[in-house]
Amino acid sequence: MRRAVIDRQTTETRIALRIGLEGKGRYDVRTGIRFLDHMLELVARHGAFDLRVDAKGDLDVDQHHTVEDLGIALGEAVSRALGNRRGINRAGYFVMPMDETLAVAAVDLGGRAHAVVSLGVKAARVGDLQTELVHDFFEGFAIGARANVHVKVLYGRSSHHKIEAVFKAFARALRVACAKDRRLARMLPSTKGLL
Repeated sequence: MRRAVIDRQTTETRIALRIGLEGKGRYDVRTGIRFLDHMLELVARHGAFDLRVDAKGDLDVDQHHTVEDLGIALGEAVSRALGNRRGINRAGYFVMPMDETLAVAAVDLGGRAHAVVSLGVKAARVGDLQTELVHDFFEGFAIGARANVHVKVLYGRSSHHKIEAVFKAFARALRVACAKDRRLARMLPSTKGLL
């Protein structure tokens, strides 16, 4: 089973994170931001990853450091769990409906970091999460995983549904990208010879 443990400590955050890529969608998540906990629980369940997160950040200052560093730590964990990335699909996408909302996510674990996030959310907060930080989470993940991450809400009304649909779509796209392809076996999914 491909697993990784990340212990990321800065002057602003302390994050202990474990992931198992061939999991059963089990999770134990504590970030101090309940809506973010819920989004990470969705990543575990819809990605079929086993995920454990214990994060403590300077929430008395702002949520930014915690959210961004969690994205980086999750990306680093996925990258470490993938190892040399041989035999993986490398890319995945998913279109996720959630009631009146439709969101799409595409992930390429090709070794280059880039994130494009388009939510169309006008609310400043959903639950206790500052919504502008969703972009920082996905950008952090892209940096940590050395991945392209594109997430977009195509339409919808509810800010809650928009963010939730994006996280579910991301989880399912990542699940496909991380999955092993028997036909590729030990091949690197690139003509460059490196990812």
